[in-house]
Amino acid sequence: MLNRILFVCLLLSLYSAGSSLSCRWMDHKFRQHSETFLDLLDTMANNSTNTTEEVNDAAAFPNDLYSQAAKAPAEDKLGFTVQVLEETAALFEEDHSSASWEENTVENFLSVVTRQADGLRSCIGSHGHKKKNKKLHMYFKRLSSLVLEQMGHSAEAWELIRKEIKAHLKRADQLVSSLLTAN
Repeated sequence: MLNRILFVCLLLSLYSAGSSLSCRWMDHKFRQHSETFLDLLDTMANNSTNTTEEVNDAAAFPNDLYSQAAKAPAEDKLGFTVQVLEETAALFEEDHSSASWEENTVENFLSVVTRQADGLRSCIGSHGHKKKNKKLHMYFKRLSSLVLEQMGHSAEAWELIRKEIKAHLKRADQLVSSLLTAN
């Protein structure tokens, strides 16, 4: 039994060491998961109240962070994207009871976002795991405090967040897709 476990561990470590950033998960599952979570966000919009408000300037979309990430090495692009997905999941775990979304849709969205983050993380490898981008983390904190908390986690606040997150996920998708087309 111990020999089997050792053999499986050895195979997994050899596979991990030999896999490039073009790992099988990215080739086969990335696009599918991206399409799924964007569709789920659109479903949430269909079950939502429309609003004309915009996100506070202090929490405006961080285009500069995405521009920097686009110029970064492949592993850093994946790490940045994983962080966007993790921050998104944390944000959507906040109190969204005022939103008119079906709980099942939110749970499915969180599940797909988490699977996408896990899959991308598996493609990075242990040597590519860097510290989190502090500016990106602070941006998501500002979304939470300046939009959700100040607006009382209202349906309007969640619609603003939904729109903002959709823009993030599209940009993160572009980052990773640039790696797929480069191979």
